[in-house]
Amino acid sequence: MPATVSTKRFQFFPYLISLLIVLFIGFVASMVTRPEIAGWYSTLKKASFNPPPWLFAPVWTAIYIMIATAAYLVWKHRSRKPAYIIARSVYFIQLILNFSWSIVFFGMHQVAIAMVVIILLWLSIMVNINWFNKFNRTAAWLLVPYLLWVSFASVLNVSIYFLNR
Repeated sequence: MPATVSTKRFQFFPYLISLLIVLFIGFVASMVTRPEIAGWYSTLKKASFNPPPWLFAPVWTAIYIMIATAAYLVWKHRSRKPAYIIARSVYFIQLILNFSWSIVFFGMHQVAIAMVVIILLWLSIMVNINWFNKFNRTAAWLLVPYLLWVSFASVLNVSIYFLNR
């Protein structure tokens, strides 16, 4: 089948796999996060603009769906070319950093180290947007809400650090 046909036709199972990968990462991270919300996290001083805990799950779910959709759109252009390999690598690095932040912040209670992780995550999302844009503009734009949310989460992380020193 020519590449031009396969990039236009929706493929359910590859999209499902993309969704499952990202949602699984989010689910596993939530297993570390959820118990800490009523425990350790509730004892922290937070900024007045800190959203209520119930808001995080639906926002992250929507963002994870957008991340998976972006990955699927780029996957449709897959090849052995260096540009695709780099885009795929950057994508997985940002997923690892995304997962790591929850472990470091909620699991290990290391707010300062979590600030470093979230800055690296923010940078990796920027790079990810740049590389995904080389393959599919929509995929790049689907990552913008993720970047904005992580920007906000970074401000929350920094405020928690300074309010609880």
